[in-house]
Amino acid sequence: MEKNSVKAYQEFNEERFTKRIIYKKGETTAFVLNFMPGQQLPVHKHPGTELYLYVVTGSGTLIIDGQETVISEADLVHVGGEEELAFNHTGTEPVSLYVVLSKVPSEEYAKNI
Repeated sequence: MEKNSVKAYQEFNEERFTKRIIYKKGETTAFVLNFMPGQQLPVHKHPGTELYLYVVTGSGTLIIDGQETVISEADLVHVGGEEELAFNHTGTEPVSLYVVLSKVPSEEYAKNI
């Protein structure tokens, strides 16, 4: 077992958003993204993975395949690996997002479980 606190990974930088990896085990990675007001996460994809996002603090706009959705503290979001993802910090308080990237096993692997 490993126990951590998200607070230990909430490091903010005035220049750009920060990414702090908490766990990297096998094909799963968990990390915290930290944003100051006005900072953005550029459009990107995570092919072959599933992304799970929890809004720890703050609010902003999540853009999935061009569609904007306001997210705020305690929201949970799932994003498929082929969907285009971006984030704009549109609020006034710092934002921390806890993210888990999990690689999707092949169908053949799933049949053998």
